Amino acid sequence: MSENGQCGDAASGATILLIDDNADVARAMEIACRIAGHDIVAVPSPEEALSRLALQRFDAILLDLNFSPGQTDGEEGLALLARILATTPDARVLVITAHSGVRIAVAAMQAGASDFVMKPWRNAELIAKIEAAIARPSRIAAAPRPAPTGEPVHILGDSLAIERMRALVQRIGPTEASVAVTGPAGSGRSLVAAALHAASARGAMPSVTVDLADPEAWGRLAATEATLILRNADQIDAVMQGRLLERLMPEARVIAILTHAAGLGAPLRARIATIEIAVPPLAERDGDALLLARHFARIAAQRHGGPAPRFTFGAEALLTRRTWPDEVRGLALAIERAVLLAENGVIEATAITPPVVVVATEPTARFDLADSEKAMIAAALREHHHNVTHAAAALGLTRGALYRRMERHGL
Repeated sequence: MSENGQCGDAASGATILLIDDNADVARAMEIACRIAGHDIVAVPSPEEALSRLALQRFDAILLDLNFSPGQTDGEEGLALLARILATTPDARVLVITAHSGVRIAVAAMQAGASDFVMKPWRNAELIAKIEAAIARPSRIAAAPRPAPTGEPVHILGDSLAIERMRALVQRIGPTEASVAVTGPAGSGRSLVAAALHAASARGAMPSVTVDLADPEAWGRLAATEATLILRNADQIDAVMQGRLLERLMPEARVIAILTHAAGLGAPLRARIATIEIAVPPLAERDGDALLLARHFARIAAQRHGGPAPRFTFGAEALLTRRTWPDEVRGLALAIERAVLLAENGVIEATAITPPVVVVATEPTARFDLADSEKAMIAAALREHHHNVTHAAAALGLTRGALYRRMERHGL
């Protein structure tokens, strides 16, 4: 399977992503595509579409332009189109619109869509447009390069912090600048490094990762055409930093994954950190924890052979408030564990409670278990509409024990 929309022979069977919240439209298009010998994956929302695009490559994308009830201006679809093309400029996107939406379809074409499909459509015309879009040469003006064959690289998140970072990645990625990707461990630094590499002219070639803490890995520094992804450059001493600087080929592009760029000496910093991209911690990514949790639930469900469970209201409330040990990586682990423990396709708040992490402002850290217990009880009560019996069962307590704790916490 090639990059989105780059299939050598459309007739051999393409993989298509359909993004439409109308179940009847989805069913009709699924039938038409499957009869034509193509596989189709249907999702009802932009969030699920981006989640799917982060997991799998598609030869073509069918995109409805409106999702919220009452929306007819196509702004939601155009925003999603821009998001898709920013990450995958060669994606073959066909927008779906009604006859009254010709103006919006024209705007989508001007924004980079490959074609548009009018409702109601004729199946033969729909399939012909899909296959023509897949077979059409790239519209990208730059010299063509082989499509990447690895996993797709999509940075998920809708928070302002992550949108700013994603825009910087899209701006710097195509250049030859060496970049320092900084931030806490587990926040997604490796994904950002991969996105920078994928956006570059070297993106068709595998990157070369060198962990500088491993002496045997230093031999890979001789790679010149590929992107070098360096780990732990800020953890080696000044002597080793000097040796690293001597070993780096002038033509090699470097992306360094660091905790802090301040750990680099000035000469090395000038070579491998022309620009710094700071990955924001999850606590600064307002609303992204829930979006990522749903994404990780889909991944875990697919890995373990079951449907993606839904989160209860209490679980969603907990996801938006908690500090997660090990950042996004820790959240992914917690969600996979919760998927395995989910009953009847539902994830309760109690299944995803991580250890409490409190940042010390004084020499001695204060771990307040009472605050954690209060938050859990409040979430369980909301989830079960303040039915104490049901909330107590969800928390693994007797009614009497729950009443005592409610009184203690003023609930």
